[in-house]
Formats: sequence, structure tokens, C-alpha cells
Amino acid sequence: MNNKDIYRPNVAMIIVSDAYPDKKELFIAQRNDLMDIWQFPQGGIDAGEEIVAALFRELEEEIGTAEAEIVAEYPEWISYDFPPNIAKTMKPYKGQTQRYFLLRLKENAVINLATEHPEFMSHKFVSVDEVLDLTAHFKKSVYEVVINHFKKEGLL
Repeated sequence: MNNKDIYRPNVAMIIVSDAYPDKKELFIAQRNDLMDIWQFPQGGIDAGEEIVAALFRELEEEIGTAEAEIVAEYPEWISYDFPPNIAKTMKPYKGQTQRYFLLRLKENAVINLATEHPEFMSHKFVSVDEVLDLTAHFKKSVYEVVINHFKKEGLL
């Protein structure tokens, strides 16, 4: 495999509030390093780390809580390429290959974006229909596939 074909293993999460399934709004966060870019929390899987362990580690690192439960998992890896301006900073990776999870926050979960290495400046919950209009263009096709899968399963 050539360096241009390397995808970083990653875990990503679509988070719903503790009001789920009555209320199906999705958590998105605004990045603090890219202007007006909103996304679902995600992060790298360390070498030898189990996927679910990475999921909860990243959840805590990115939004300050691991107080959530897994509702469902997207059944396969799904990948996207970085745009050129981001690819330069992510060498040797061409993009990311991700495992997606649908998570429900527990009733006592407190979101705190002021983590040790903050990635986000703000967050909000939005409807399933709104989320694609607010998120990063290079991730939209992946988001759409995963959201549509969870919709077909009756989960969103």
C-alpha cells in the first residue's frame, strides 16, 4: 500500500440527548480551528486499542463526558478523503476510515467542551433534517450514508 492510500482508523459518534427516542435531535459541535465548521465528535483509534474503548475515550476527550450508552453501530467501516488544505497537516494519511456509533447521553451527562485539548468552541442539538446543512462539506456524504442507515433501522 502506497502512502497516498493510507486511511487513519477513527471512531465517530452520532449523539442524541437523554430525551431519545422521544426527541431525535443530534449533537453537533463547532470546531475551534476551522471557521464555522460543525461536526460529530470523532477521533483516532490508537494502535492495539479496542474500538469501543476508543469510542468512550474520544467521547470524554472531545465533549468532557463518557456518560452515554451505545444504541447502535453502523455495520461497516466507512471512509472519506481529507480536502487538500487538511491533508497537508495529516500526513501520511489520505483520509479517515471510521466506525460510527449512535449514542444516547445518560440523564446525568454533563457536556464540557473545556477539555484538556479542546477541539470545539460550542455545541448544539439539531434535527436530523438540519444536520447536513450545518456540517463540513467533505464529511457530508459519509454523514448522509450513516444517518440514512439509522433512519432505515427506525433509530432516527
